[in-house]
Amino acid sequence: MLTNQKMNSYLKELADICHINKDITMHVARHTFAASVTLGNGVPIETISKLLRHNSLRTTPIYAKILDEKIAKDMDASEKKLH
Repeated sequence: MLTNQKMNSYLKELADICHINKDITMHVARHTFAASVTLGNGVPIETISKLLRHNSLRTTPIYAKILDEKIAKDMDASEKKLH
């Protein structure tokens, strides 16, 4: 198991190689994973909570911010089901 410090070092190295001019850390990676990769692709918040190893479901929305795009998709899907 790598420490956060070592992972952040590897992420910085990858960002340099890929010419990404942004501070990429494990914290940023967790937010991206939660919001873009999982929630943005329809994974339920309960599943995301387990994937992030949160003890409480109340912690997850901090990482998995609901995107406006996701809300729009969900509302469109609901509207289609009702018609």
